[in-house]
Amino acid sequence: MTESDVQQSSPRVRFPGISPRAYEHPADKGGMAALRALPGVADVLKALNSLFQERADRLLATSSFVRVGETQYPVLHGLRNEAAEILDLESAPQLYVYRSPFVHAYTRGIDEPFIAVSSSMVELLDTEALRFVIGHEMGHVLSGHAVLLTLLYRLQALQKQVSWVPLGHFGMQAAIIAMLEWQRKAELSCDRAGLLVCQDPAATLRAHLYFAGATDLSQIDIPAFLEQAKEYEEVEDVRDSLIKLLAVTPRTHPFSVVRAAQLQRWAASEEYRAILAGDYKRRDAQDDENKLNEDLSGAAKSYKDAWNNSRDPLVKVINDVGGTLSNVADRVFSGFRRRPSDEEENNDSGNNGGTKS
Repeated sequence: MTESDVQQSSPRVRFPGISPRAYEHPADKGGMAALRALPGVADVLKALNSLFQERADRLLATSSFVRVGETQYPVLHGLRNEAAEILDLESAPQLYVYRSPFVHAYTRGIDEPFIAVSSSMVELLDTEALRFVIGHEMGHVLSGHAVLLTLLYRLQALQKQVSWVPLGHFGMQAAIIAMLEWQRKAELSCDRAGLLVCQDPAATLRAHLYFAGATDLSQIDIPAFLEQAKEYEEVEDVRDSLIKLLAVTPRTHPFSVVRAAQLQRWAASEEYRAILAGDYKRRDAQDDENKLNEDLSGAAKSYKDAWNNSRDPLVKVINDVGGTLSNVADRVFSGFRRRPSDEEENNDSGNNGGTKS
C-alpha cells in the first residue's frame, strides 16, 4: 500500500448532506429513531459518557497508539479525509493504529469520536479494502451509534452489579439481548456506509474474506465462500437452527459470511444505485412528523419479511405454530362473536312470547 494508490484512484461520488437514514438497515433505523424520539435521553447518555469513558479512551489512544497524520501512515490519512468528504462529515475524526494480532477496528466517543484500526488489519488489507473499513467506521460516526453503544456498555456493567437479584438480572439480560440485536443490524448499516465510501463491491467482499480468515486470496474461491453463506442461511435441521440462535445471540457483529452476502445483495439493489445517482435522504430535509412511525414500521416490516422468506426450519416451525394458534384463536373468538348475548336471548324470547327459565 503506497500513497500513490490513493492519489491515482479514480474520483468517487460525493454525497453532500447525506442522512444516515439513506443507508441504515431498517431495524437499525427503527432503534435510532426511537432513541431520538425520547427527549433528553441522548443528552444524558452523552453527559455520562463524556465524564469519564470518552476521556479515558481518548487518553489511552493518545498515549499508546500511533496517530495517523500527514507524516504518520499518510495513506490512511488520505483515506480518512476522503471518507469524511464522501459522507460529508463536518470534520474527519482522528484515526489511530494500535498493535494487535486481531483484524479489528472500532469507533469511540460521542462529542469527539475517533477511529482505531489494528496493525494486523493495516498489514493484511489492501488499500480499497481499508477504504471500506474506514468508511464503515465513519458510518458509525454519522449515524450517532455511539449513543446507543454507550447505553449497551452501561447496561452490561450494571448487569454485573444486579446479578444477585434474579428478576433484575433476567430483566437486564433481556434488554441487553435486544440491544445486541440492534448492534448487529447497526453493523450491517455501516457496511453499507463503507460501500458508499469505497464504491467497490469487490473490495468489500475481500474485506469480509479477511475477517473470516483469508490470508492469500489466490487460494480463495469467492463463489465457494458465498456458497457458505447460502448453506448457513438454508440449514435443514432444527438442531442447526438452535445452534445458530445460541451462537449469534451474544455477538456484537453478524457472522462474516452473513455480512458478505447481505452487503452483496444491497450492492445489487435499486436503493444503492439510486444513492449513487444522487437520489437519497438528506440531513437538511424538513423533519416529517411521521418519520418515527415510518422508521418503526420499516423495522417491523424488515423482520416480518425476513421471517416470511426464511428457509430456516426453526423459523418455519415457529411460523407454522403461530399460524395454527392464530387460526384456533380466530375460530374461538369467532364463536364468541356468533354467540348471542343474554340481552339478545331475552329479546328473542320476548318476541316469541316465551319466558326464560
